[in-house]
Amino acid sequence: MWRWQSSRTAVVGAAIVVFVVCCVLPVGYLLMVSLSRVDAFSALLLDARQRQLLYNTALLGTGTALLATAIGAPLGIVLARIALSRKAILRLALAAPVLLPPYIVGLAWTYLGSNRGWLATLAGHDLLSAWTYSLPAAILVLSVVFYPLSMLATEVAMRRIDGRLEEAALMVAPPARVMSRITLPLAAPGVFAAALVIFVLAVSEFGVPGLLRVRVYTTEVFTAFAALYDFTRAILLAVPLLLLCLIVAAVAAALLGDRLVITRRSAGTRPALFDEWQRPATLGALVVLAVALVLPLAILVNEAMAAQSISAVLAGSGRAIANSLVLAAAGATAVVSVAVWLGYARARTARRMGQGADVLFTVLFAVPSTIVGVGLILLWNRPGPFGTVYGTDVMLLLGYLARFVPVAALALAASARYVPASHEEAAAVSGAGWLRTMWEIVLPQMRLGLAAAWVVAFVLAFGELGVSILVAPPGEATLPIRVYTLIANTPSSHVAALALLQTAVIFVPLAALGAAMSFRPSTRAQGVPSRVEGREAR
Repeated sequence: MWRWQSSRTAVVGAAIVVFVVCCVLPVGYLLMVSLSRVDAFSALLLDARQRQLLYNTALLGTGTALLATAIGAPLGIVLARIALSRKAILRLALAAPVLLPPYIVGLAWTYLGSNRGWLATLAGHDLLSAWTYSLPAAILVLSVVFYPLSMLATEVAMRRIDGRLEEAALMVAPPARVMSRITLPLAAPGVFAAALVIFVLAVSEFGVPGLLRVRVYTTEVFTAFAALYDFTRAILLAVPLLLLCLIVAAVAAALLGDRLVITRRSAGTRPALFDEWQRPATLGALVVLAVALVLPLAILVNEAMAAQSISAVLAGSGRAIANSLVLAAAGATAVVSVAVWLGYARARTARRMGQGADVLFTVLFAVPSTIVGVGLILLWNRPGPFGTVYGTDVMLLLGYLARFVPVAALALAASARYVPASHEEAAAVSGAGWLRTMWEIVLPQMRLGLAAAWVVAFVLAFGELGVSILVAPPGEATLPIRVYTLIANTPSSHVAALALLQTAVIFVPLAALGAAMSFRPSTRAQGVPSRVEGREAR
């Protein structure tokens, strides 16, 4: 269609170079440095302290994966197989907790269970303070945050199953047996892959274990690097966690295969397996929503109301708020500007190479944020041109690129696959260049995907803590850094007010995106037959 000398090669090649420098090089350089210190690494493995760290980290990931799957998978089955009123709104609300910074949910948990929290006040004596700062509490908080991943993965897996198989089975078997013998086995690979992703995200989390005083690898890496200034120990501590995350993420990506970028619905109609459970299912979904979203926000609102002047609290953190807004917007723009070309290239590449790219994107997104921060510092903190970047706000932008370009590329690859390649072929035959074709044909058809990718990148960058707290310039702070550092020595009402502001900033663009998606023209309104005619509206 276009020769390799075309502008497509230059643009996609430039995006690949930026991807390698920002996403691959920090992790690769960290591994290379660690390999040069094999003797110290061998001695570290024999340390009983590190074995306890490994145990805590593995238990945190496993417990979170199991509990989040236990919550999310049934909800995914409900959304896929039970007719519910206002299902689209319910799905969006149930998915909202995954976009909250986990440490904000952890902060609400401390206000609930501490010796001065809600429960202690209502009961008149301490109930849960000993359990509030513990490994089981961290598992509970992270499960409440990450269960939407299992829910959405389960729903997608269920919707890909040919409904005619279940309809045929229902003629000779009860619904429960059809579910256990046909539906669940077919959906199991997607559910298991989502559990592996949750495991990786849990062991990669820094904010919640640090807040709840749970010793895991991410908190030890931060302590060694930022508090003790023991760079060698920080690097060596990062390696076991990095290898664990890379292996598990690679397995998850391999299990998902093309499903990372292809969303194909099954043929046939939705079988009515559990429609008689409509009322209990709705009640269960509302209970999960109340615990995961409504309760944490209500706790933060109640705590913030104790502040004498919320406006004064916000004014005192005005610089951090402004920094976060500007940097998150700039970071989201940079992320989408790179990811759109990577996603396009992934969508147009051969299947085997594309699956390899999916694995690479998934693995890089799974790298813990503190490890990304250490890698960026090792790479850029040096004399010469690289050193001019270190100690500036550019390091924060590099951190956002390293963390969020892979996931944005996967999302935009899925969006690009909806644009038929025949449209580009027709433009090429008519003499249009590749850049003009992209600008006038491809990108306009991807505009909703681009907007969604920008909003998600903005939300993730605005709440990013692990990288930011390591690479932020001296004297500069984003809102997450300020909230996290104020927890220890500032009235809880002030911290809660700032956490609520951060939550509001996150939900406003999401609400705008949801409104834009709800008002987009439907295919029926344009006179085009719907491909899901006769099915339940999603």
